[in-house]
Amino acid sequence: MNKEIISKIIEVCDAKIAAKGENVGLSFYAFFKNKNDNPELLMEVAQWWIIEHKLDHFEKALKIKEMVKAIN
Repeated sequence: MNKEIISKIIEVCDAKIAAKGENVGLSFYAFFKNKNDNPELLMEVAQWWIIEHKLDHFEKALKIKEMVKAIN
């Protein structure tokens, strides 16, 4: 994943955690607008989430943040 989407994922996770606490869950759709304006990037994140890591549809934001930070 590129640095832009990694930053976006961390930003969204931080916002969700700040708003709802450390146990908040989210799906990979949380990192995209309701409009499908970048299907290639959506599929890249879906591939990482579903195929590579075999994550459930909803995962803890804290877990995803740490996993993404490890990519850097």
